[in-house]
Amino acid sequence: MGATGAEALWRGARCGLGTSRNRPSPKHTPAGPGGGRACGGMGDRAWTRSLVVVHFWAPWAPQCNQMNGVMAELAREHPQVSFVKLEAEAVPEVSEKYEISSVPTFLFFKNSQKIDRLDGAHAPELTKKVQRHASVGSLPPSGNEHPKEDLSLRLKKLTHAAPCMLFMKGTPQEPRCGFSKQMVEILNKHNIQFSSFDILSDEEVRQGLKTYSNWPTYPQLYVSGELIGGLDIIKELEASEELDTICPKAPKLEERLKVLTNKASVMLFMKGSKQEAKCGFSKQILEILNSTGVEYETFDILEDGEVRQGLKTYSNWPTYPQLYVKGELIGGLDIVKELKENGELLPVLKGGNE
Repeated sequence: MGATGAEALWRGARCGLGTSRNRPSPKHTPAGPGGGRACGGMGDRAWTRSLVVVHFWAPWAPQCNQMNGVMAELAREHPQVSFVKLEAEAVPEVSEKYEISSVPTFLFFKNSQKIDRLDGAHAPELTKKVQRHASVGSLPPSGNEHPKEDLSLRLKKLTHAAPCMLFMKGTPQEPRCGFSKQMVEILNKHNIQFSSFDILSDEEVRQGLKTYSNWPTYPQLYVSGELIGGLDIIKELEASEELDTICPKAPKLEERLKVLTNKASVMLFMKGSKQEAKCGFSKQILEILNSTGVEYETFDILEDGEVRQGLKTYSNWPTYPQLYVKGELIGGLDIVKELKENGELLPVLKGGNE
């Protein structure tokens, strides 16, 4: 992004969370277009001298308010970073230019260039990205080849991350463009086992992979690290019945569920993760398990619709969370609560760790 784009974003900022040295003051905060406000004490030079994190938000979205709190904490921890908010619907041209299709969305800028983005209310990921980009100095001159070598190595690892890798916009559960959606539908129709990478979550990968593989568009499908092609190529391979011979087949769902339920002696299928439960029931069962001191692993059913639906039938249990010991279903939150009250939970869990 050039300076003009950066300035447009800056002028549209409704209010800044600021940094510890640049806390906005209503009395001195200049008005922007449409009643917007820029961060007090921070001029356009900020786009060239530091990392700038722009939060595209909406007042009607509660998750945006939650992330504002996260940004405020990050602002205290990283005084060298500038944080601003931009109401997405108040600046539709800017939102369209930077493909803002949902809120919250975060864009990261340095040296007047967009270097990264994050879609969604993912506090741990936002923290990681701020820490990573804040710890890196100014962008090196274009003649410096070391960053290119590092990126090339990273792209090689990503394209080899699974036997079949799909680089797409969004996730298989929530594709964010029509081409990516069609690609996922074809792969699923042919029961092809694949992993994916959301290029909207990493601008460096998004741009770098185009050069790395000399392929300018997305989605891109790789097998054993080699580019197969985009949607048109995959459609041709499907029509010629070659697709099934090129891409690895996924195991039957029942086999997959058996492997997953036996992945650890104690397995919890929940909404979210150990670090961030995404429903009250999952949060309660985590608290109970953590109080026992027994080791366990979790699986986020929100990340895999096939597992989420299939496990209900596999174990004849319609709700989540679900707790398994040595591959056998123990039950949901109510059952776990009963076991705890009766003093039976720890023996049941330890039976899975013997």
